[in-house]
Amino acid sequence: MTEQANNPERVTDFGFEELPWGEKKRRVRGVFDSVAPRYDLMNDVMSGGLHRLWKRFTVANSGLRPGQRALDVAAGSGDLALGFAQRVGPSGRVIVTDINERMLRVGRDRLLDAGLAGNVDYVLADAERLPFAAGTFHCIAIGFGLRNVTDKDAALASMYNALRPGGRLLVLEFSKPHLGPLAPLYEAYSFQVLPRLGSWLAGDAASYRYLAESIRRHPDQETLKAMLERRGFERCEYHNLAAGIVALHVGFKL
Repeated sequence: MTEQANNPERVTDFGFEELPWGEKKRRVRGVFDSVAPRYDLMNDVMSGGLHRLWKRFTVANSGLRPGQRALDVAAGSGDLALGFAQRVGPSGRVIVTDINERMLRVGRDRLLDAGLAGNVDYVLADAERLPFAAGTFHCIAIGFGLRNVTDKDAALASMYNALRPGGRLLVLEFSKPHLGPLAPLYEAYSFQVLPRLGSWLAGDAASYRYLAESIRRHPDQETLKAMLERRGFERCEYHNLAAGIVALHVGFKL
């Protein structure tokens, strides 16, 4: 357990709100309990379908081969897990985890509908304390989930431990965009349009307002790269996608 978790006066962010360190997980669970039924629809609407291209790029950078093992952390509806399962084939294994039971069920149902049953397992797990032996996985990915984690350093350390030597971590996440004169449009979309879409399509404006705010509180590209390096990852780099609205960070356990 980290020093932060042991400090009862420690606070963390929940979007633009500050709250006690131990409260964020409960609040995040509430957000995803609310959005789970319309999660895929909202992702398509929010990104104009681009999230599917970003995830394909992530899978393409996994380096996975038939027979290997992969872990999808905070897997949501399982887009990355689907790509990983196709790459490792029937002789490989993909573990799908999420801290939110409702989201885990959504992902499991979607992957079963896609015909994936034999090489995929599902585990309700906290990214900060992954229940896997050291050196288990050839690749670990977390897509659009790290910003919702309370103790990001603990999550990175847990993922590092679960990787095999030579394995790689993929962190796909919203980041700091470089939009120039288009920046005001991005801000307007995030804080005016997005909550209205959430209200209209999912009946929940507040959760989508939190999601927009959480993006602004997440570390930028260089800061997150430095966090990976502090946790022992090497050969760290990142790829800006959509002018940096999203970035894929890659780090190796050597």
